[in-house]
Amino acid sequence: MIFAGIDAGSRTLKAALVNATTRRVIASVVADQGVEQNALARQLLGKLLAEAGFDRRDVRAVVATGYGRKLIRDADETITEITCQAAGIAQVAPGARTVIDIGGQDSKLLRLDGTGRVSDFAMNDRCAAGTGRFLEVVAAQLGVRLTELGTLAGASRNPARISSMCVVFAETEIIGLLAQGATLEDLAAGVQAAIAARLAAMAGGQVTPPIVLTGGVALIPGMDAALGAAFSHPVAIAPEPQLTCAVGAALLAARSRR
Repeated sequence: MIFAGIDAGSRTLKAALVNATTRRVIASVVADQGVEQNALARQLLGKLLAEAGFDRRDVRAVVATGYGRKLIRDADETITEITCQAAGIAQVAPGARTVIDIGGQDSKLLRLDGTGRVSDFAMNDRCAAGTGRFLEVVAAQLGVRLTELGTLAGASRNPARISSMCVVFAETEIIGLLAQGATLEDLAAGVQAAIAARLAAMAGGQVTPPIVLTGGVALIPGMDAALGAAFSHPVAIAPEPQLTCAVGAALLAARSRR
């Protein structure tokens, strides 16, 4: 039996197909968000099924999650991204006790118990600091592509200290640091360290390893190291970090239809 999970995030839409018997991912996709999320989700799901040799009738159930989950009208059920993220991490990184999920518009810290269930969580969804949006603003200010920030940060010798945790004020601070002669490399490293410090503050200093990083920001080189320094514990990147929530949604769809 085939089950599908759709993660309608703020910046991208992710879909995954899971075989309920083997619990393995059959196919997955990540695409930029659109205005009509349900139509995009339907299109992506159809494409995945065709590539995997199935059609819509083979899908037993669809669970939608994420920022825009209520807009996915084709879904049989909606489940919060907190629950789906935990289910996905339990599949791809069993044994994880802390999950850091940094997306385009929010960031979350999940604490898992020994069975992989959520015991507590903290969420930043009212400020862009500590999210992918912060990095986008910085990249634009520095005149580089978002994907280049990690490479720049890796070449830093003296990371800049970014004290402002508001994106607007941080942007002004970065302009001032540039005028003072700060290098792009040191600014990129400073921004990564600032985001990591924001997540560490959100955790209240209470984290249990192993720690796993997921979400789109996990794809930027150096974020795992910056977070590891802020948390004083190694931080591992989840396999295909953008897809863990969609995979978890598909697994929960299979579980609910047993």
